[in-house]
Amino acid sequence: MPQPTTIPKERIPSLRFPRQPVPLSADQHEEIMRRMDQATRLGNSEHGKCRILFLDDEGLKAVETTIWAYDPVNIVLKYGMTIPVARVVSIEYPS
Repeated sequence: MPQPTTIPKERIPSLRFPRQPVPLSADQHEEIMRRMDQATRLGNSEHGKCRILFLDDEGLKAVETTIWAYDPVNIVLKYGMTIPVARVVSIEYPS
C-alpha cells in the first residue's frame, strides 16, 4: 500500500470523494466497522484520536481526528465534517 498523505481535518470539506466504494473484502469491511465503533467510543469517552486512512479522488489520505459519530454512509467528525464510509481503507487507534 502506498504511503498516505497526512492532512489536517480542516481540509476534508474541500476534498472530492468518488461515489464508487473502495474494493474491500467482507472481512475488511467488517473490521473497519468494528474499529469505527471502538474509535467512536474512545473519542466520546476519552476524547481520543484515531487515524483514518481513506481514498479521495487524488489518492490515499490520512487524518488524525476524533470520530464523533458514524452511520452506514458517513463518519462524522468535529464541526459536522464527514468522510464517506465507502472510501475508508482503515482506521487505526492507540493501543
